[in-house]
Amino acid sequence: MTIQTLDISPVGRVEGDLDVRVDIEDGQVVNAWTQAEMFRGFEIILRGKDPQAGLIVTPRICGICGGSHLTSASWALDTLWGTEVPRNAILARNLGQIVETIQSIPRYFYGLFAIDLTNKNYRSSRFYEEACRRFAAFTGKSYELGITISGKPVEIYALFGGQWPHSSYMVPGGVMCAPTLTDITRAWAILEYFRTNWLEPVWLGCSLERYEQIRTYDDFMAWLDENPNHRESDLGFYWRMGLDIGLDRYGAGVGKYVTWGYLPHEDKYQKPTIPGRNTAMFMKNGVYDSFSDTHASMDQSLLRENTTHSWYDEGTADVHPSDRTTKPRVSNTKDFENAYSWSSAVLHQDFGRLEAGPLARQLVAGGNHGESWQHHDGFILDAFKRLGGASVHLRQLARLHEIVKLYRQAQHCLRELKLNDPWYIKPTEKDGQGWGATEAARGALSHWVEVQEGKIKNYQVITPGTWNIGPRDSEGKRGPIEQALIGTPIEDSTDPVEVGHVARSFDSCLVCTVHAHDAKTGEELARFRTA
Repeated sequence: MTIQTLDISPVGRVEGDLDVRVDIEDGQVVNAWTQAEMFRGFEIILRGKDPQAGLIVTPRICGICGGSHLTSASWALDTLWGTEVPRNAILARNLGQIVETIQSIPRYFYGLFAIDLTNKNYRSSRFYEEACRRFAAFTGKSYELGITISGKPVEIYALFGGQWPHSSYMVPGGVMCAPTLTDITRAWAILEYFRTNWLEPVWLGCSLERYEQIRTYDDFMAWLDENPNHRESDLGFYWRMGLDIGLDRYGAGVGKYVTWGYLPHEDKYQKPTIPGRNTAMFMKNGVYDSFSDTHASMDQSLLRENTTHSWYDEGTADVHPSDRTTKPRVSNTKDFENAYSWSSAVLHQDFGRLEAGPLARQLVAGGNHGESWQHHDGFILDAFKRLGGASVHLRQLARLHEIVKLYRQAQHCLRELKLNDPWYIKPTEKDGQGWGATEAARGALSHWVEVQEGKIKNYQVITPGTWNIGPRDSEGKRGPIEQALIGTPIEDSTDPVEVGHVARSFDSCLVCTVHAHDAKTGEELARFRTA
């Protein structure tokens, strides 16, 4: 059978820096390459700057999850300077990150993923007409409401941070805000509005309390059939349609998953250190290896980067991010046997390539490792095992399931604030190394900073996209999205929506125009707008 090679550029709907090449044989993807097309150079920008420049510069890395970068930058300096962070400040930082992630979930689902359910390839599905009524870009009833409501949670961020995006209210030693009772009351009202106008009536079709009773996949399926409101909710409708069109049958990936854990406990991480972080997070960290069905803690010292197939002049060795000096090449010509991406390959010294994101967080949440008080939720891990592993469909369920627990954590933060207590304790600056990490909406995020003679000597960032979009490593092993594309069925090579499903199931954060062409003949197969 002849192999057809497709170059799809770009893949996504937010930022246009991901291209995908796939080889198709007999209607399936047999090989894949993901290419990060944009060099940003934030690590170079920060060299020689004041240590606190990272608080201003790194939130600009992303316009959607800038609060997560600010969180990581703040904790990196806290660990470097040995600061004390008041409990109010920890709660305020957590709240900012939570509401930013909550806004991202409906915006991602309706604006970046669900609109593909209206693709003409699914006209034979009994759910197609209703999918068009709900999810069609700009005109769908759920699309319009979901995109609109997604802006509400970050109004809470603006109450604390002054603006969203790109606030810098988190600083070493605390936060630069002192909310009033009026601010807290307004934040509660915004949360309630979000719950009563979308989360319960539209997304779940039930109360939060009823949904929180789901513990297993059987519980979820029973919930689905229990009430027409559950079945016809956007979550219920999506799950049924996804099974009908086969989204559960492809997109598996590397089978190993990572999370840094996130949301520091307000009473357990007031004097932050790198070694003490793992046992102080509400949402626990870890690695889940599905091949051995085991969980382990995640230690940042075991992280490695490899640039063998990247456009950097840094050799082929696996190095820890803090030991890396970013040296971009002048030329970025694609060579799929050698270098073809601005992303590095990120790997664990013991586990190899790992997938980051909501699915990873939820699979780790099902483990019995960690502290007894840390969050535990076995639902997605059970569904993973019942459905035979990861898929496009399960990645969506993991992301969408997470919104309820994040909503509860936002309530916890507001409830625990003590307005007359401190919000900031001035730190003492010094030279050294620091590390800060969190979970952005899209997955594991970490910052390393080294300060020498009062200036930044080295700054390194590993984003969720680096984990997932990264190219092959020195051993030729594919990155998570590359591996997830293997076996993907392609019904129509002029409109390879299935490739988009896989890449977007990782929320690879990219732009709206797709061009597809045959790489051997140069013939353009299709040019179309997808949003």
